[in-house]
Amino acid sequence: MAKLTPMMQQYIDLKEEYKDAILFFRLGDFYETFFEDAKTAAGELGLVLTGRDCGLEERAPMCGVPHHALNGYLAKLIEKGYKVAICDQLEDPALAKGLVKRGVTRIVTPGTVIEDSLLTETENNYIASVWLDGKNSGICYCDVSTGEFSVIECTEDIAGPLGRINPREIIAADSQIKKALKMFAGTTLRASFVNPYYDWAYEPKTATDALKKHFKVKKLDAFGCAGMPGAVNAAGALIQYLSETQMNALTHINRIVTYRDSAYMMLDNNAIRNLELTRTIMDGGKKGSLLWLLDKTRTSPGARLLKKTILRPLNDREKINMRLDAVQEIADEIYLREVLIEHLKQIRDLERIIAKISYKTINARDCLALAESLRALPALRQVLEEKGKSALLQRIAAKIDLMEDVGALLDKAIAEDPPVVITEGGIIKEGFDAGVDKLIGLSKNGQQWISLLERKEQEETGIKNLKVRYNKVFGYYIEVTKSYLKLVPYRYKRKQTLVNCERFITGELKEKEEEILGAEDRRKQTEYQIFGDIRDVLEQNIGRMQGCAAALAQLDVLQSFAFVACENNYIRPVITDGDVINLSESRHPVVEKVLKDGFVPNDVYLDRQDRRLLLITGPNMAGKSTYMRQTGLIVLMAHIGCFVPAKKAEICLVDRMFTRVGASDDLAAGESTFMVEMNELAYILNNATEKSLLILDEIGRGTSTIDGLSIAWASIEYILQNLKAKTLFATHYHELVELGSTQKGISNCSVAVKEIGHEIVFLHRIVDGGTDKSFGIEVARLAGLPKTVIDGAKHKLNKLRANEAKLAQSLDYTSNNEVQIPHFASLLEKTDIDSMTPLEALNFIHALKSEMNDELDGGKP
Repeated sequence: MAKLTPMMQQYIDLKEEYKDAILFFRLGDFYETFFEDAKTAAGELGLVLTGRDCGLEERAPMCGVPHHALNGYLAKLIEKGYKVAICDQLEDPALAKGLVKRGVTRIVTPGTVIEDSLLTETENNYIASVWLDGKNSGICYCDVSTGEFSVIECTEDIAGPLGRINPREIIAADSQIKKALKMFAGTTLRASFVNPYYDWAYEPKTATDALKKHFKVKKLDAFGCAGMPGAVNAAGALIQYLSETQMNALTHINRIVTYRDSAYMMLDNNAIRNLELTRTIMDGGKKGSLLWLLDKTRTSPGARLLKKTILRPLNDREKINMRLDAVQEIADEIYLREVLIEHLKQIRDLERIIAKISYKTINARDCLALAESLRALPALRQVLEEKGKSALLQRIAAKIDLMEDVGALLDKAIAEDPPVVITEGGIIKEGFDAGVDKLIGLSKNGQQWISLLERKEQEETGIKNLKVRYNKVFGYYIEVTKSYLKLVPYRYKRKQTLVNCERFITGELKEKEEEILGAEDRRKQTEYQIFGDIRDVLEQNIGRMQGCAAALAQLDVLQSFAFVACENNYIRPVITDGDVINLSESRHPVVEKVLKDGFVPNDVYLDRQDRRLLLITGPNMAGKSTYMRQTGLIVLMAHIGCFVPAKKAEICLVDRMFTRVGASDDLAAGESTFMVEMNELAYILNNATEKSLLILDEIGRGTSTIDGLSIAWASIEYILQNLKAKTLFATHYHELVELGSTQKGISNCSVAVKEIGHEIVFLHRIVDGGTDKSFGIEVARLAGLPKTVIDGAKHKLNKLRANEAKLAQSLDYTSNNEVQIPHFASLLEKTDIDSMTPLEALNFIHALKSEMNDELDGGKP
């Protein structure tokens, strides 16, 4: 019976442990895949499928990639949602007795990537764990490349908070995976990779014990997790999943950050999308978003923190003002701002360097980057201590640990231009270790001896182009071109024949080779051991580095806010505990930045009494949406501690911001444009409070005029009577203007338009009072519709208006203002509608329609 070779049996045994992953098996300079994994890898990576003898009658399908190119191929598989188990050689093949020992050292998934080449510098790469249990649902999310580990206890649908996090990968309990997939189906989360994990990992005791073991605590209360059972379940499962896949101590994940809804303004995914906070609606890019405008950060951690800050506005007046105090100081003090910018530019990505220390993947060049960052710290702390008077800047200065001991170690130990691979030698600076210095001396002397030998042999043989060379396969050798072979002496022993030359060895050279290479090998081993000791010292200081890195990222965000404020003439908003939003000459921060012509500013005033709801009418393209969006953006900017584009700004605290803007469908979920609109409106009306800000544009436009008008009318009344939320409501239903005179709390506004003959000019000014004109055909003309279409539309509009007038004249109004059409009322009274068949009903309606058309055309019933 055929039997597998020992190496292939080793592969089969390891694959049995990692059935759900593609196993990359290290063989020499390649990572190989076999059998079904090989077929998958070949297909997904576009590689040639080969085979290998494995002891069976048929060759094993095989597909491999060079070890130095692993990351590129890994990126393609991860992007497609595969798990990849990395199997490495656990001992030096040269020292191994028999089969080289191998083992899986890490499982790479979309949410656990740490390789720089697979990450975006300014973006977090999150993996999330969810526990679904109604009001006790919880989320835990982690970026293993930075060590961030956070939990949220959800009092709402978890899809909202998850959407803000935007994880690359989500795990859920086996028993809840179908429920999770259904919940994510109609959201952006459906693009995430969702994987099941063991139910037992989510059990309260198991989860709690796993967290206490990892964080080395007796209770979780210090992390603020008390009363958050769902979040604890999710967090415990995630820490077990990470331990299982990453196979290291994860020492850089050393605290739990707890978020509670009440501390932040809640933003749903629609608000994030419609206000274009992090990317634009048009192309999904960063340029043109609020993030693009505010991002003047100088470090990668600062850029990542800025995005999180925008998506998590504060809802605490004291904390907001602390940020505003710091921003004002940096904005007002030019010297402080310039010093911060100059030295923050020297700070490398400390968060991800720290992760490499924890993973033991840091190399000598990363150490140089760390040392460079540490050299910038004294100037940063000094300028903050001298110029920073605000409480927040003083707090940041106190958290900047100069870490002179760590910096001094790196400056003394690491060579100035080390190789990337830490096993090749050349990473330890001369003068740091006497043993390494001795071996370096032997190596240098050997190289000098080789150079002298080359010159001596050239003189003795007369072969002017004779070279003494080295490669890993043959060691040192003497190379002679074919044209000089007749001059080669008999003491040369032929080693290799090539097309253009011959290679030789001598006894003298062979003897010296052993001495030189022995010194080189000992030097590499010694340097590697010393570097391991340095890495251990760095690991012991991870906590200090993380505290400093967090402070620097926060400082970077504050200077970015200050820089933007100075660059764009923003003012400090006044944050109040009252009920008023009062903006004087406010501007859209992004539109004014990209607009070639001057931006027209507008005032905004909302309170809880007479102006709770601004009903905004006017034509398209006149600026209604811009006006509403800029109000939302300014309110949000104030809540994140940023200055705002206005002449004056008084802003009360807002607990939630909702938007319903534009038309979109969700065909994948089987929902029409109108259904999507109604779903979004229902969510807003069911979740908004009197402290919320609502931005509603064209409610009801996705259905017929009468239905849409009715929905819009009823929605306004519900907001006024039940929610009492501050609302900006733009509409083309001019009938709604009547509400301004009948309902307390509504103020009619419109966009000013100037008519010059048949032309219109948009003034982009919001003025009090409603309007009954939409200028739709004029807007269509400006958009470039053919003249024939425009003329036809005008003709049809005039005819419809004439019919509308005739219909109005034919109506009899009772004293109760109820509309009556005598003939049709009489006809309906005589008809037994309840006994009609569907076909009879359709015929009856058709007859009524014909008679009405006759009457409108001047005929008699």
